[in-house]
Parts: sequence; structure tokens; C-alpha cells
Amino acid sequence: MHVTFLGTGTSMGVPVAGGFGGDMIDTDPRNQRTRCSVWVQTDETSFVIDVGPEFRIQSIRSNVHRIDFVLITHEHMDHIAGIDDLRSYNYMQDGSIPLFSNRKTLDSIQNRFSYLFGLNKYPGSTSIDLIEIEQNRQIGDVLVTPLPYKHGKVDVLGYRVNDFSYMTDVKEIPEATKKKVKGSQVLVLSGLRWGPEHPTHLTIPEAVKIATELEIPKTYLIHMNSYVNHADSNERLPEHVELAYDQLEIEF
Repeated sequence: MHVTFLGTGTSMGVPVAGGFGGDMIDTDPRNQRTRCSVWVQTDETSFVIDVGPEFRIQSIRSNVHRIDFVLITHEHMDHIAGIDDLRSYNYMQDGSIPLFSNRKTLDSIQNRFSYLFGLNKYPGSTSIDLIEIEQNRQIGDVLVTPLPYKHGKVDVLGYRVNDFSYMTDVKEIPEATKKKVKGSQVLVLSGLRWGPEHPTHLTIPEAVKIATELEIPKTYLIHMNSYVNHADSNERLPEHVELAYDQLEIEF
């Protein structure tokens, strides 16, 4: 399995619009973070998890050449705003793209992007097939297991795909979901900042505690804000946890 981190930043990106807070970011390019998205490739399958506002830029710089399906974690715009950019894949692949998520997220997508569906469909616009995923689903050579958890009051789906688990915008993880994650080789988990505690996101220490509890061999943290310096933070983390960064590629 080959995984490319397309984006690793918070909902506002790093730095934020207008460059505010940019003076806190050093010259290390790993501290420049676009909105969270990941591209996964196996022998037979190529898919992405979330398509945020920078997806067009992310797909070009990482050469995302094919998208067999899309997994969406939840309906916040930093995770779905790039849906329009999927239309070039419709043209190249000559077909609609299956998009999986929970029912609330699918309904939100249909409402916000109403011009993509039914009698209102705009000619030439993105074609996606909205599919609710509630249990394990075999897609090509990957087994997709939905991982429900809470982002404040929002119901989010992470995903375990074979031995890779991805969970962004996390605050509370039910025990039943933790059991589904256990045994993964790699876990991707959000860690907003070192502190203080946040009402809807894990801090980095909280994320490390969960990764250690689940006994995952390697955990990569994402969704960091501009106060998190890549090099300094990695020095503070245990060996089995490290920060991801945009365009990081891993294989296992």
C-alpha cells in the first residue's frame, strides 16, 4: 500500500488566508499545510479520503492520476469543497465516481452541490454516485471498514482500509471503534496543537495517548495548526508517533 499525504493542515490551512500568523512559521516547507486529504494506492485501486479546497493543487503536485472512489469523513467544507475538481477525472475515466460517507454527510453534499444532481444537474459538472456506507465493504482489493467517532457534536467516519486506519477531526472515539482500529499497521490521527485542550479536537498529547493505547506500530499526526513546528514537535514525540506533512509518501 502506498499512501500520499495531500494535505495535513487545519480547517483554515497553514498559514491562514491573508497570511495572518505566517510570522510564526519558519522556512521549513513541512510547516506549510493545506487542508487534510490523503491518496491511497494498492495494486489494483486508487482512491482519496476527503477532497478539500486545495484538492486541484494537491492532485497536480502529487500526480494523482486516477480516482476509483472517494471516502468522505464529514460534511465540513474543508473536507468536501474540492468536489468540483473531481470532474476532470470524470472526463479522463469516462464515468461517474462513487463517493462513500454516512447519510448526513451525503445529504449535506446533495444540498450544497444541488447543481450536480437530478434535473438541476449542470451540463459538464462533476458526476458522483452518493453511496451510504454503514458496514464493511469490499472494493476491488481493499476492505473498507467505517470507523464512527465524534468531532464535538458532529458524527464523523474515519476509515480502516486493510491495515491502514485514517481518522481526522477526532475528539471522542467509542470503544467499539477502537477495537476496529487495533491491529492496523499504520494509523493517521488528528492532533491540533500541543495545548490547551480543545472542545472538538484532540491535542497532540491526547492523540499520542490514544496511539499508544491502541498499540499501533506507527502513527502519523495530521490537522495541525500554525503553532505546531514540525521539527521541534517531532523531537518531543515518542518513536512510534510523528507528524505527517504535505506530500509525505509512505509504503507498507
